[in-house]
Amino acid sequence: MPQTHTGETDHFLYRLQADGPYIDSQRGNTAFAHTDDRIMLSEDNGHTWPHSLDFPDARNINFSCILKNGNVVFATRADLFVSTDNLGTYEEVIVKGLDGDDYLPHTPKNPDCPGWYYHTLPGVNSWDVNGTEMLVWGNYCNVVGGAAPVNIYYSTDGGSTVKLAYAFGQSPYTHDNGSQGGGPEGTPLGNPDNPVCCRHVHTVAYNPVEDAFYSCTGDHDKPEGFEVHWLRGTYDAAADSWDWRVIISDAMNSRYKAGGINFVDGQLYWISDSNVREPFDRGIFRCAPEDITNPAAHEMLFNPDVESGSMIIEDNVIVSAHCAPASHMDTGIIYSPDMGRTWAQYDLKECGRTSPTRMHEKNGDGWFRMDLRRGWVDYGDVLFLKPK
Repeated sequence: MPQTHTGETDHFLYRLQADGPYIDSQRGNTAFAHTDDRIMLSEDNGHTWPHSLDFPDARNINFSCILKNGNVVFATRADLFVSTDNLGTYEEVIVKGLDGDDYLPHTPKNPDCPGWYYHTLPGVNSWDVNGTEMLVWGNYCNVVGGAAPVNIYYSTDGGSTVKLAYAFGQSPYTHDNGSQGGGPEGTPLGNPDNPVCCRHVHTVAYNPVEDAFYSCTGDHDKPEGFEVHWLRGTYDAAADSWDWRVIISDAMNSRYKAGGINFVDGQLYWISDSNVREPFDRGIFRCAPEDITNPAAHEMLFNPDVESGSMIIEDNVIVSAHCAPASHMDTGIIYSPDMGRTWAQYDLKECGRTSPTRMHEKNGDGWFRMDLRRGWVDYGDVLFLKPK
C-alpha cells in the first residue's frame, strides 16, 4: 500500500492511510472502504481492492463491521445494510423493535439531519458468545447529524437480522427539532416506557468469563437525573431475550463518564473522560467486574491528565488517545506495551489536531487501525499503528 507518511516512536510505527478510499474497518486481511459513491473490499489489507460496488450514499457511511463469516454490515446515518457476497450485492436491513415489529427511523424535520442511528465509537463490536458470533453495539448520537433515539442493537445471524437489545428513554433534552444535535424542543425520540435517559452510548463490550455485556453512556447532569450510566446485560439465546440492569449512575465529573471498556482475563479495564471541573476523577482503571460500583476497589493504572474515550487492548498492548479539544497535544497517543506496568505518551504532530477513536484490532500485517476525528466527531484521516 502506498504510504503518505511513516513515523515511529520508541514503541510503535505509525502511518496515515494513503490517498484513496476511506478505510473504515478491518479484520484479519480484509478491509472495508468507501469513496463518495462506491463501497470497496480488500483481501490483502488494503493493497488492492478487487471488490467494489456503486453505493450513491457512500459519503455518509458512519458505521461498518466485518464479521467472521465475511459479511459486511454497514450504515449511513439512518439506514443499515449488509453484504453477504463480498460486495457483489447489498441489502437494506430493517431493524426489529422490542415488540418484534419493524423499527423504522423517524422522518426528520430537517432532511439533512436524519440522526446518527448506528454510528458507534468502538472499533470492536462483535464477539464469540457461546459458539455464535454476536454483533452488539450502541449508537453515539445527538452531537451532530441531527437527533436520534439512543439504542443498543444486536445480531446473531451475521447481520442479516438486526434487533433492538435495549432502547433508552425519551430525554427531555433531545428532540427532533431539525438542529445538528437535537434540543429541548420538537418531537421526543426514544422509548416512552423507559425512564433511563442518556445522550448517547459510549461503548458496549463483552466479558466471556461472566457471559455478560457491559455498556456505558453519557453525558450530562440534568435536574431530572444523570445521563452517565453503566449497564450490565445478559442474553438468553434460547429465548432470544435480554436482561439489562443499570448498575450505577453518576455525575459527568466522575470516572464513570467513560469509554474504552475492555475485558482481559476477566478483569475490567476502562478510561474516563471526566471533564467538568477540577479535581477530575479520571484515568485508566482496572477492577473485577463485581467491583465496578466500588471506587475503593479500583486500581488506577495511569492518569494521562486529559480526558479520553477510546481504548483497545490486544496481545498485552494497551492503546488509548487524547480527546483533542481538551489536550495540549495535537494527536496524543497513550501507550502501554505490558498491560499497564509501564506507560508512555506521544504527540503525533504530523497528523494534525485530531482525536483517535474507533480503534480496530490488528490486521494481518500487525497494524491497529483508528479514525482521526477533527475535534471529536468530524471525520478526518485514518491512522495505522504497529507495535515494535
